[in-house]
Amino acid sequence: MRFLSKLSLFLVFLTFPHFLPPSSKSIFCPLLAWSAEIREYGNDGRNGSDGRTGQRGRDGQSQTIFADGSPLNLDLSGEDGSSGEDGLSGENADCERQPRDVEYDVRAADGGKGGNGGNGGDGGDGGALTIHYTNLADLKKIAVRANGGRGGQSGRGAYGGEGCNCRQRNWVRQTCTGTPGTPGYSCTNREFECRDGNDGEDGSNGAVGKDGRLGSLSLVNRTEALAPDNPTVTLGMPEVSDRVFALSKNKWETRNGAASLLAPGSVIADQYREFIERIESSFQLVWNAGRPLSDFSGQTVNISLEDDKQVKVTFPEEVWVDGMLSQQGGVTQFVASNVILKSEATQLTRADFSGSGSELNFALIDRARKSDLIATQFQIKYRAARASDRFSSNADYRTRYEGNIPAELVSRNNNRFTLNLGKLPIESEFLKPGVAVEIELVATRSFAGRSTEQKIEWQGQIRR
Repeated sequence: MRFLSKLSLFLVFLTFPHFLPPSSKSIFCPLLAWSAEIREYGNDGRNGSDGRTGQRGRDGQSQTIFADGSPLNLDLSGEDGSSGEDGLSGENADCERQPRDVEYDVRAADGGKGGNGGNGGDGGDGGALTIHYTNLADLKKIAVRANGGRGGQSGRGAYGGEGCNCRQRNWVRQTCTGTPGTPGYSCTNREFECRDGNDGEDGSNGAVGKDGRLGSLSLVNRTEALAPDNPTVTLGMPEVSDRVFALSKNKWETRNGAASLLAPGSVIADQYREFIERIESSFQLVWNAGRPLSDFSGQTVNISLEDDKQVKVTFPEEVWVDGMLSQQGGVTQFVASNVILKSEATQLTRADFSGSGSELNFALIDRARKSDLIATQFQIKYRAARASDRFSSNADYRTRYEGNIPAELVSRNNNRFTLNLGKLPIESEFLKPGVAVEIELVATRSFAGRSTEQKIEWQGQIRR
């Protein structure tokens, strides 16, 4: 508190020096010197190390068995996670000897922070059990324990180290000028103080590890082992052409009540899977597009067999392919007829702004030359200033029309679009020669079920 009161007095003197009487100059200068120098003594204690995180428990063993009516006892439980380590305590400060009767304030050393406790390791998951059977009643003779392991205990945070305490908290030094007994002789008392060091903060406790999940059950009503799944193929586009790919997957249905199917006391997740059927199909890509597949090196295509037995082909986001699926001799074929790149759909650029009144036109050119394939729709925001503002740098532009441009006002000649803006519901005074306009066009370009937008902005005047 004494330190704060001295600092407040000093700030007042700095802010309002004209309040000081002439005799106070000897007070003001020592205060300035005092505020500028606080020295620490001793050495701060080192921080304690954090405790290590506990290890995750191993998952329970996964097994595939064939139920034949014989009693069976299985333990597929996951292991417990190990506990996190405790943090190490912060070191006490090395206090050394406090300087005495010096002409500056001092501050004692701080203690080190305590280390944080390590998190407990997560428990391992229970194992996955697959049972092949022909008689559902045989499952009642199979006892299963597939508990998840318990999460490990958290490590404890450690105490912080002790800071040093002052032995001498306040002292006064006198400074005199002149010769004793003469009129010019005067003395000034200056007060100094020592502040205690801070104790180090205690470390925080770690988090308890998460318990592992219960094991899972899968049932197969057949004695033969299931063939492995091969439901997806992902290849570079040039590698797919004209090849036939065999696809397969095992179809499962999710049900509840797993423990009720097994021996009493069994512990396993309630939800289980039941094998329904095996799905198999073949796929072939037939490439009839004008551009060769070699143009798309580095692009990949994904082929997948769905649960509804349909084959789905997914091309990259950048490659837009038009085609259709068909069945030929038990093989699903995708016959590609046309292809463009997404980047080719956004290459419209302004060509001309001409005419006036009802014949005001805005023309665009498709630099990619793909407009015979791409469907295009236009939206516009037409902003115009009044004719009196046309020479002003601060023209007051206001929206005069915003919305779709009807298809009948859009004409295309090969890769050139002409938009008849004069036929839009815009007041005639904003279609006259000399009017300053701002145009914002949004072109929606669509092909083969995909679409993208391109924004075109332009500012100018209707020609005289």
